[in-house]
Amino acid sequence: MLNDRLMLNRRDFVGALGAVLPLADVLAAEPFRVLKKSPRMPVLFVGHGSPMNAVGDNAYRRSWQALGAEFGAKYPAPQLILCVSAHWLTQGGWYLTGMAKPKTIHDFGGFPQELFDQQYPAPGAPAAASEIAQFVRQPMSGTALGLDKEEWGFDHGTWSVLKPMFPKADIPLLQLGMDYGRSPAEHYMVGQQLKVLRERGVLIVGSGNIVHNLRVSRRGTAPNQAYDWAIEFDRIVADQLTRGDLGSLQRFQSLGAVARQAHPTHDHYLPLLHAAGAVDAKDTPRFFNADFQSASISMRSIVWA
Repeated sequence: MLNDRLMLNRRDFVGALGAVLPLADVLAAEPFRVLKKSPRMPVLFVGHGSPMNAVGDNAYRRSWQALGAEFGAKYPAPQLILCVSAHWLTQGGWYLTGMAKPKTIHDFGGFPQELFDQQYPAPGAPAAASEIAQFVRQPMSGTALGLDKEEWGFDHGTWSVLKPMFPKADIPLLQLGMDYGRSPAEHYMVGQQLKVLRERGVLIVGSGNIVHNLRVSRRGTAPNQAYDWAIEFDRIVADQLTRGDLGSLQRFQSLGAVARQAHPTHDHYLPLLHAAGAVDAKDTPRFFNADFQSASISMRSIVWA
């Protein structure tokens, strides 16, 4: 049961209720003014792998280019993109970029200058960020999301995949920072609240990797080569996605040793939970890039529509 404080003001706490109320009831509360109603957008989870995929002519980058071309044709054109990247980890809650001109962040080292020269000058969306921050509430507390107006921007988990998909950088873009200290279940709960944004022209993109263990990566391995534990974890998650058993994704740590090998830290898995939370029961998953990079990174990606 929701406590009395949440029941006092349905409009203020509609974000916290979004995971449990029917979609029609949430929309009836009219929490948005900037974001307009639209045909329902798909949800993406993109395995981003090495930052070099952003500039190399390989199958991953070409698949991102092809997917981007489907928007405005097969799928509606987005009003706004909201990206959940593995590379923005926060403390004390979830945050949204709230600045008008977010910077491009090069959060890596040891790569060619070409990669550091990359820019993705997509505009921010401060008014939309403010609306979403009031709608999507922090799990458990029901307080608003934080707004970051000066520190972060677009890290490579965001721009490395969106630049090939939407090279004009003309679609307003927000990035969502994840509180790494919170449980997987709470990350899934945030994703459930994001679901309503699909009816408002928002393309939700999770950017991480279903398997991500850089400690044992082996450069130069073929896409069909991977460690046995990497193949096993990827297969288990793929089976859950195929069956639509998305709630089980948040219990990945119960898999024990294979989960710890797949994710010594689970920052790259958490964007999957946000994306999966935004999926509707009638959505069908479509896999692409269902192979491996450097033997220990699953590039498996999903479109739900």
